[in-house]
Amino acid sequence: MTKLKTHTVDSAPEASKPLLDNSLKAFGMVPNLHAVLASSPETLKAYQVLHELFSNSSFDADELTVVWQTINVEHECGYCVPAHTGIAHSMKVSEEIINALRNKTPLPTEKLEVLRDTTLAIVRNRGHIDGAELERFFAAGYGDQQVLEIILGLSQKVISNYTNHIAETELDAPFKQFA
Repeated sequence: MTKLKTHTVDSAPEASKPLLDNSLKAFGMVPNLHAVLASSPETLKAYQVLHELFSNSSFDADELTVVWQTINVEHECGYCVPAHTGIAHSMKVSEEIINALRNKTPLPTEKLEVLRDTTLAIVRNRGHIDGAELERFFAAGYGDQQVLEIILGLSQKVISNYTNHIAETELDAPFKQFA
């Protein structure tokens, strides 16, 4: 099977080079996902902007991880599940949450469980969510902003998960321990 190209800063299209430099500064390396996305400067930029916007949303580290990993696990992304496990560790997310997300077991709080269930409903039903599910989400303490922020996180994850499926992106060395 032909895979998508994994670029270096030198081999990337001119418009992707500063974006890969941003990745290098932010992560101390160019993650292989970014190196693949570099074939399309617009897609790499979109991914980076979406990541920044979602990271700065109203969700805390645990909630960001719940949304990211729920989507990664549902999409069966062999790159993003281990990568976000490493990211979750760096964000000081508990092992209990990390393992529950990876293993599809109960989360430690009802609020996080509702966040996972709502995220799954949005993913599985392609944005359709019934009134009872939405009421449960609101009753857990979330609001309109957080519904829209789940969609923001999903937008980011569609780019990465689908790219990784097509490219069969090689897992970066720092994340191999979480495969």
